Amino acid sequence: MVCIRCQMVVKAELEKVGLPYVYVKIGEADIIGDVRTEQLEQLKIGLKKAGLLLMDNKKSVLVEKIKSAIIELVHYAEDQIKVNLSDYLSEKLNYDYTYLANLFSEVKGITIEKFYLTHKIERVKELIVYNELNLTEIAYKMHYSSVAHLSNQFKKFTGLTPTHFKNLKNKRRETLEDV
Repeated sequence: MVCIRCQMVVKAELEKVGLPYVYVKIGEADIIGDVRTEQLEQLKIGLKKAGLLLMDNKKSVLVEKIKSAIIELVHYAEDQIKVNLSDYLSEKLNYDYTYLANLFSEVKGITIEKFYLTHKIERVKELIVYNELNLTEIAYKMHYSSVAHLSNQFKKFTGLTPTHFKNLKNKRRETLEDV
């Protein structure tokens, strides 16, 4: 689960199969009591129809937690972190960053850093499209050292300058699930 809509789908599917839960957060759900095999199968089918997968492999679950932490940080947090991403993830997930980085690369085929930067660029695209902030404000909000740094990274990832991107009316953003 990487978005609010996904959380709503999971809650609905849990209720449909009669599984009470304590909470459903991005990337995880805490279910009350035991789960019967039939309920688990029904849940898997319902989630699959909605384009979601039930993760029960510990490595896959941890990778999803890494993704969720990054997505929450980039897309939903009001303030960006004041520490390194590696320190942030280690503290949040209670694992050594080297282990997290190696696991993530093994499972996803890209580095945590590339995943993080890709999401930052998608967030920058969103802010550009909203047209509420200028590039200086966007660079500050997204913790870039300068507009030039933002522009260089943006061009590296998209092939376009932020200004050129802003002028393209038909350029479509990636969905969070596709990043």
